[in-house]
Amino acid sequence: MTPRILVFAGSIRTGAYSGKTADIAQPELARQGAEVTRISLADYPLPIMDQDLEVEKGIPENAYKLGRLIASHDAVLICTPEYNGSIPPLLKNAIDWVSRIHRDNGRPITIYPGKVVAICSSSDGHFAGIRSANHLRAVLSHIQMEVIAPQVSVPSAGEAFDDDGNFREERLRKGMARLCSTLITHARLHSSRIEP
Repeated sequence: MTPRILVFAGSIRTGAYSGKTADIAQPELARQGAEVTRISLADYPLPIMDQDLEVEKGIPENAYKLGRLIASHDAVLICTPEYNGSIPPLLKNAIDWVSRIHRDNGRPITIYPGKVVAICSSSDGHFAGIRSANHLRAVLSHIQMEVIAPQVSVPSAGEAFDDDGNFREERLRKGMARLCSTLITHARLHSSRIEP
């Protein structure tokens, strides 16, 4: 089975380190035999999660689109930046809106529970976005996703990438290869893909 893996970053800033990390993960996953879908959350704009808004207008269509994408893949890889020691609001908002989806076109749908997911983090400081990764791991575990143990955390991210967009450090390159291998293995063993 060729696993389908969805990859995205928690920032849509031009030149975001999380985006650069996702750009490295994409070809590594493909090299190891996965079918990769790389998206940007910029293509799925959502209002701030508000249950009153949900009652008034329903779940936004972009949340459904994102939820269907997640559901139709065997695994997900999320690359998060760190904002004030935690998860960026763009990423948390997207996760929260999709968590509200329990039916799609009248049919029950399970999006998060059992879905295999990997985490990468990055920051310009020495902590490499570890605090954000830990908070994200807690959130993903709470919504019953299967978070794999290997994690790639990129410190001093302003100097971490070469002119071709690759990691300068061999340690990070090996870490990404190991994360991708583990994610693919778990995706094959625990696929919860829903065909669109």
